[in-house]
Parts: sequence; C-alpha cells; structure tokens
Amino acid sequence: MIVRDFYDMAQEAGFHASHVQLFPMPNVEDVRAHLLAQDVIWVWGGSVAGLLAMWELHGVDDIMREAWQAGVVLTGVSAGSICWHTGGTTDSFGPELRPITNGLGLVPWSNGVHYDSEEQRRPLFQKLVGDGVLAPGYATDDGVGVLYRGTEFVEALTEVDGKAAYFVERADDGGVVETRLETRRLR
Repeated sequence: MIVRDFYDMAQEAGFHASHVQLFPMPNVEDVRAHLLAQDVIWVWGGSVAGLLAMWELHGVDDIMREAWQAGVVLTGVSAGSICWHTGGTTDSFGPELRPITNGLGLVPWSNGVHYDSEEQRRPLFQKLVGDGVLAPGYATDDGVGVLYRGTEFVEALTEVDGKAAYFVERADDGGVVETRLETRRLR
C-alpha cells in the first residue's frame, strides 16, 4: 500500500519513481547501479536498526555513501532521516526509546525526529547529547526537514506553519543548549 501510494504521489507530482526492496530478496538485479542512477533517494520511516542492518548485509550502506559522494540527493523521514546521521533515538528495540549510534554518519550530527509528537523524544535526545552518547545534532518537529550541503547545515524547511527545527549541543557547564532554528515554509 505504501509503495503504491508513493508511485501515485510521484505520478501526480510529475516525477518518475522507482523503489528498491531488499526483503525477502532484492527487487532489482543490480542494486548499486539502480541507486547510483537516481537523482534523489528517499527513505521511508520504520525501524532504523532494521534498516541499517539490512543495508549492511546487502552492502547498501557503502552504496549510499557512494551515491552521496556522487551528488545524489539523500532524504527521508523518521528512520529515513536518522540513517544519514551518526545516530539518534529509536523505538526499533521496543516501546522504550533507546539511542542508536551506528548511523551512516554522512553528516557528523545526530538527529532527533518526532520532536514535537512523541513526548519522550525531546528529553531523551537532550540527555543523550548532554551525556556525550550522541553527537550534537539537529532535531525536527514532524513536517520539518533539515537541508545540508555536504556536511554543512543550510536551512530548515517546513510544510506546516509553526513547526521548527533545533540545534542541540552540550553546554560548557555540562548542560544542554537547544537553539530554535528559523524554518522556511515550502509552498
């Protein structure tokens, strides 16, 4: 259903879409060639731990790094956002959130998702950054994305008025500083 909805949305927007499925087996003959031929790779949410494990098993982690270095735009939501970063918080292991620290690290920041919609995310993300478990990083309310050029933050974008992004870092006194970032509204 999700895949069909994706194709419907792409067609409506005038984009040519394709997808890669790794389980139970790859749906394309050459995953590397397929991914490197894309202009944009968008990763859906779900289990970031499962996603990263499956990617490593199939060598997709290295392919994604190669795609990024070749200039392919990498994007996604929830787990599909955390995966590009050094880590974040996840419910991949059960209902209690835990840190995940084996993201691809294409950008040197951690990533806090669902910052406004899941009440345990914000305090845990801040604690993990403050404790040094997670690198300083960018957190986003639902409907907000962070744009990087290479590894540098460019801007925060939103599809919903009033939503925000934040930069969270450890303070000199051992506390945490959360800085709200201006967002630019898309359409």
